[in-house]
Amino acid sequence: MNRIFKVILILLCIFMPVFSHAQTNETNSDREARLKAELAQVEREQAETEKILAETQGQSASLSRDILILNTKIKAAQLNIKAKNLLIESLGKDINTKQAKIEDLQGHIEKGKETLAQIMRKDNEIESLSFPEFILSQDNLSKAFVDIDNFDSIQSSLKVTFETLRSNKAQTETEKTNLNTRKNQESDARAAIVTEQKNIQANEAEKQRLLVISKGNEKAYSAEVANKKAKAAEIRAALFALAGGAQAIPFGDALKFANEAKKTTGIRPAFLLAILTQESALGKNVGTCYLTNPQTGSGSSVKSGITFSNVMKPTRDVGPFIEITKSLGMDYSKTLVSCPIAGAGGWGGAMGPAQFIASTWMLFNDRIASTLGVKTPNPWNPEHAFVASSFYLTDLGAANGSYTGEIKAACKYYGSGGSNCAYSSQVMAKADTIQRTMIDPLQGL
Repeated sequence: MNRIFKVILILLCIFMPVFSHAQTNETNSDREARLKAELAQVEREQAETEKILAETQGQSASLSRDILILNTKIKAAQLNIKAKNLLIESLGKDINTKQAKIEDLQGHIEKGKETLAQIMRKDNEIESLSFPEFILSQDNLSKAFVDIDNFDSIQSSLKVTFETLRSNKAQTETEKTNLNTRKNQESDARAAIVTEQKNIQANEAEKQRLLVISKGNEKAYSAEVANKKAKAAEIRAALFALAGGAQAIPFGDALKFANEAKKTTGIRPAFLLAILTQESALGKNVGTCYLTNPQTGSGSSVKSGITFSNVMKPTRDVGPFIEITKSLGMDYSKTLVSCPIAGAGGWGGAMGPAQFIASTWMLFNDRIASTLGVKTPNPWNPEHAFVASSFYLTDLGAANGSYTGEIKAACKYYGSGGSNCAYSSQVMAKADTIQRTMIDPLQGL
């Protein structure tokens, strides 16, 4: 076989686009059909359970109603766990398939790189010789002209080869993106299972407690209802601490602001409340500094009197900060912002409960004003801060309420970056506590 045809055949074998693997065998097809059918059945049962729950919650308060509600919630949680397990089973196969495809593509890319390197080295050898030198280096004149012909053909095929290599790389990146999406879905499903298991445990314990009460009389149930209402009133009235030196507000108001923000952005209230109370690395420095020199951005701590050269970045935040305070009728030199973190580098200047720097706040200024119907949004106003944080978290990917979306958004909120961080774990734990100990006890009361 002519040498040039051999080379082209090798190139075609190495760089031929990678097509999807052969169709799954009958067993896998049956398995996929079974999973789809089971998931559809679970979803039908979930819808029916939710309907029963809504109808039951609309009934007059009674022990039997409360126990039925708890039983329905337990069933709904069990169905959700079943649905998530079916999803995980389905995703597992898909993840393995995509991982294998990525490895296959990467293998083709590596082989392609090696072959290209060999061809280019030989091509460079030819080009480094003058024509007389090349002719004299061959055993005979006929072979010299054959080699010239062959390498001219190889050189003209390099463009196609490079394009194929780039195509394989692009396909690899697409497959990696799809793989990460599947892995995130799996993580979300596993997190949902953990949450539902906690829900079942809590609802089962409450059911057993009500069953004990039911052995008494209606008077005992009346006392139980009164205790629940008193606890709910206590939770609503409890002061809810906010970051940034802002004055604490009643939890009932905080939850109201969070629920209103959810209507606009879809951010889960417990998650938003956790973000707004989490101190993060800012720690004790939030809301304890004044800007004293707008030209340099330096300022001082109201607690220690220590002077900082980097309270606020002059080229980025000082101008917007002065504009914000002026529009609110405030004196910028007497308005508290966050001090910079000692030893961490960077700038301070974060404002109010949302802990936004001035330039970031201005990005959301119009959206906040439109949503709340106010002329001048105020970073130190809790309601305005809740909406601002909610918009920001939406832009960071937390709007769908998924576990992985909230984890990533929490990391980015205070500039940690990445898809996971210690800060996000703290926020998620705090959100779970807020949901179970403060929001859930208010349901139906």
